[in-house]
Amino acid sequence: MSDREIVIEQVSGKKGRARFVDIGRAFAARVPHAVPQIRSEQLELVNPDKNPFFGHARVAFFVATRGGKPVGRISAHIDEMALAMPADQGFGPGTGMFGYFDGTDEQVAHALLARAEEWLKAEGMTRILGPISLSIWEEPGLLVSGQDHSPMIMMGHHPAEYQGWIESYGFERAKTLRTYDLDISHDFPPLIQRIVKSGKRNERINVRPVDKSRWDEEVAIVLHILNDAWSKNWGFVPFTPEEVAYAGKKLRPIIHEDLNMIAEVDGRPVAFMLTFPDINDVLKDIDGKLFPFGWVKLLRWLKKPKQANMRVPLMGVLKELHNSRVASQLAFMMISDIREVAADKFNGVRGELGWVLDDNQGMIAIADAIESTINREYAIYEKPLSA
Repeated sequence: MSDREIVIEQVSGKKGRARFVDIGRAFAARVPHAVPQIRSEQLELVNPDKNPFFGHARVAFFVATRGGKPVGRISAHIDEMALAMPADQGFGPGTGMFGYFDGTDEQVAHALLARAEEWLKAEGMTRILGPISLSIWEEPGLLVSGQDHSPMIMMGHHPAEYQGWIESYGFERAKTLRTYDLDISHDFPPLIQRIVKSGKRNERINVRPVDKSRWDEEVAIVLHILNDAWSKNWGFVPFTPEEVAYAGKKLRPIIHEDLNMIAEVDGRPVAFMLTFPDINDVLKDIDGKLFPFGWVKLLRWLKKPKQANMRVPLMGVLKELHNSRVASQLAFMMISDIREVAADKFNGVRGELGWVLDDNQGMIAIADAIESTINREYAIYEKPLSA
């Protein structure tokens, strides 16, 4: 088939966004081990009136058809805050992105990537990075290893052939993100247990659960530590106040106080660790559908997850403590407390850490020390945009 038989259309408005989302859902339904997500949540993420990401971004959505039938989709977007970041941290001036990438074959994939590049060049971009859908804090990267099992909450899942299609269009890997699988049904190695016990004997250190009765204050603490801890990391873009409020509202139903920790030294918050029960477990059972009765099962599960696997999506320690003994000690203490609660209270068996940057030696050392293993790998690709 020739490229002329592929029609790529930019879509917008409520109907256009619904079409874009439904094409993605149809693709996901054909991928082994993919987990159906809630459609209303997916629609909200691409809605400029709902998702505060659009407050600092320019976004275009495209769908591809062949013979009148949908054969793919892609987004092209520019995050103004990412443009302002240092170039050596992944983004920087001239960097646009693509995301929400799906296609039936290599020809469609190349046509979609070409259209995203065309739109970004017209907007003045000189480099394209992706897939990132839409924010780096949502679903970054293309799954290139780990297609043999389902993803956990807020992690993407893609067929293996997408990697070859992107690479054959001239993209090169810019960064690798990894997740680590952990058996949480048994204690950590003796050395880690000794480190944890030593920390608990230290009167200067206090590791406590988050307090949902002081929700706004706790969110502010976590955000302050996160923005400081991650500020020099590859791919970092700070949260806006609107995004903080949005994330707090969305995440509150899945936050269980004793699964989320804040560490204090001399009464000052210096570290945090967030843990989410894997809602994908129940989404599989209800096939991602809230009606007619899926919402009942979902609400019951949210209130008291049973046999829930856990994901640690975010943790951070203030920069001033990076590479210090106390930083790793606080991390082990928080992980240990969370592991115990997850296993005893929620009957969890598996935990997942990540994503973790492939050059984050501190986090890799922690993952190795607790005997976790890499179970999924995501790639973010880059390519210069010719004039």
